[in-house]
Amino acid sequence: MPPLSCSQCRDNEPLGFQFSYAFQPILNVANREVFAHEALVRGERGESAYSVLARVNDDNRYQFDQSCRVRAIQIASQLGMASRLSINFLPNAIYKPELCIRTTLEAAKSFDFPIDQIIFETVEGEEVEDGKWLAEILREYKRIGFTTAIDDFGAGFAGLNLLADYQPDIIKLDMDLIRNVHESRPRQAIIKGVERMVEELGIVMIAEGVETYEEYRCLSDLGISLMQGYYFSKPLFEAKASEADIPWPDCAGS
Repeated sequence: MPPLSCSQCRDNEPLGFQFSYAFQPILNVANREVFAHEALVRGERGESAYSVLARVNDDNRYQFDQSCRVRAIQIASQLGMASRLSINFLPNAIYKPELCIRTTLEAAKSFDFPIDQIIFETVEGEEVEDGKWLAEILREYKRIGFTTAIDDFGAGFAGLNLLADYQPDIIKLDMDLIRNVHESRPRQAIIKGVERMVEELGIVMIAEGVETYEEYRCLSDLGISLMQGYYFSKPLFEAKASEADIPWPDCAGS
């Protein structure tokens, strides 16, 4: 690894506050398997994400992003997580992808967590001034061996323009598209259109924010098998889900 040139990378100052994680399962409802767990930041004792994120600013954004990766991998390893681990990252906190990823690689090695089980999600709703820069970050992560994903697809600042520059492994449909999808022909048509597009591009699609049996059933009928949401499981503080924990729906109802 070349020497670090960014002062924030070199100094690596302590973050100044503690936090932990809850893990929400992402499910393959067709196979009734846990596909992944998304790491969702929480306070030390399970306090809300806001209680942590309110303390993040321009001065500590890099340290926070790096600490998030390490902490998520550490807890997942301690839990013996066999599924994929999905970690959100802050594109605006990254200076040089090949350098800023070093801490993540060291954490994966230290905690014996395979990098091919790690998914990096970028939040599409976070404003990124340079979409091509974001594509470069994702491309570098994929080259190293991580799975890449765009979160909240269909909202925010990236969307189709980002897909033109870079095709991630996964997109996660924004939950606003999922809400009451069974009652909305426009939402169903949009989802079917996105599904055809990503299939042609070789991208996997996840529907997030599924909260009711009716939403699940409609999405299942549309051919979507990967889902995430409160209908199946709320985020589990410092815990993982197993297939036996999930109240799998049946065709007759919830």
